[in-house]
Amino acid sequence: MNNFDVIIAGCGAAGLYGALNLDPSLKVLVLSKRELTLCNSALAQGGIAGVYNNPDDSPELHKQDTFVAGGFENDPVSTDVLVNEAKIDIARIIELGCDFDKLPNGDYHRTLEGGHGKHRIFHHKDATGYEIETTLLRNVQQLPNVTIWENTVMARVRRTKTGFSFLLLKDGGFVTCNCHYAIFATGGIGRVYEYTTNSAIATGDGIAMAYRMGAEIKNLSYIQFHPTAFNNRKTRECFLISEAVRGEGAYLKNCRMERFMQDYDKRLELAPRDVVSHSIIFEAKKTGSDEFYLDISHKDPEFVKNRFPMIYKNLLEAGYDMTKEPVPIFPCQHYLMGGIKVDIYARTTIENLYACGECSCTGVHGNNRLASNSLLEALVFSRRAAGDINNKAKNAPKDFVDYKFTLTEGYPHIPSGLRTEIRKIMQKAYFVMPDIPALATGYERIVEIKQQLDIGRYKLDRDYVEARSLATVAFIVLGEAYQIAFGSVDIDYEAGF
Repeated sequence: MNNFDVIIAGCGAAGLYGALNLDPSLKVLVLSKRELTLCNSALAQGGIAGVYNNPDDSPELHKQDTFVAGGFENDPVSTDVLVNEAKIDIARIIELGCDFDKLPNGDYHRTLEGGHGKHRIFHHKDATGYEIETTLLRNVQQLPNVTIWENTVMARVRRTKTGFSFLLLKDGGFVTCNCHYAIFATGGIGRVYEYTTNSAIATGDGIAMAYRMGAEIKNLSYIQFHPTAFNNRKTRECFLISEAVRGEGAYLKNCRMERFMQDYDKRLELAPRDVVSHSIIFEAKKTGSDEFYLDISHKDPEFVKNRFPMIYKNLLEAGYDMTKEPVPIFPCQHYLMGGIKVDIYARTTIENLYACGECSCTGVHGNNRLASNSLLEALVFSRRAAGDINNKAKNAPKDFVDYKFTLTEGYPHIPSGLRTEIRKIMQKAYFVMPDIPALATGYERIVEIKQQLDIGRYKLDRDYVEARSLATVAFIVLGEAYQIAFGSVDIDYEAGF
């Protein structure tokens, strides 16, 4: 039997850092749904925020900026943990080999992004997430107590008397693995939308499975739409143009090539993401056009190329030279503030189940995440989860219960078009601001799709797992929005398994 002390679902920053902080005596399995670096962590451009060796800044100022961006809906205790422990984890990843950009005097270069009052964001050019992800991966791969399975889909999870059983789809077949403790670090929900900055794995699997297990899900409708995704209107995965570009002086312009943020917020282009996204939508209604641009062509070309080499290269390949011309942008689904409800040790409402990173709801982001707080949250709370497991593991059971999953062969593949329909409903009903008529009809249809996938008999494969996850996520998101708009939700039922 495949028995482990801990199973971690997710190979992004939260999952890998959790593995690094677990006691080396524990036997750990890390699951990667696709390729090892295909995750939202690796796509993060801007950086990681935190007060570390900077006498001009303080955790309290970082906390204030986080609260302002989050509409003061942030959990104060969790946010205190985030900003005060940032120095621990920034120092640790530097020790692990993370190469942040430095100034000529040897100090770290700290950049500025929307919503921040101080330069406190550590970065590696404009590919910070990839630098952190690959650094963590190198270190985890050297741990003798950790096994990583690539291209492994979490198909089912069940609670047992001794922990959890996972049914995994690996190498074309099913494998059952058991553990005493589980960490869900499965990332976001971006693929529930037609257009997102998220990677292909972001279908909300961990959130959907935790929900079906009975875990509390909180504020799933708190979705962040990044205001400056490259607007090519051709691909589902939209290339992100980092917040840091505006932090370095880029202007937002409307279809008349006029700056417009002065009409909406005194912070102009450096307002928080939700404010900028709303402003673009309002300006689109005013001008009757959805053509918007980000312009940094007034800055020194060599500075732009050196500061944003990846963005410059990707835009150049798409036909735009950001050093010479404005670049078309429009808001796009980007991040999830809500998720599986956890405490300050990343503990869910299910005993011995933890959730870290974007799939969790620590409460630190409020209703809108402050730029570059996501990687920090992933590190701080996965470390705390690992520490809690290390303490509990001393009294863990000696045996494992092997759950007997029932697999029925011969069922048909899910009907084609369901995932496309879910995405269209979400894009219409709940993009930046809810469309109330579309919300009502969309929610009713999502209920039907979810029930069809929960109760219907379909082949258990990657397509089914992801479609059911998307339907569950859409059901919860639109259900929350429906309740806010109409005061109640009429339809509720126990999910099938």
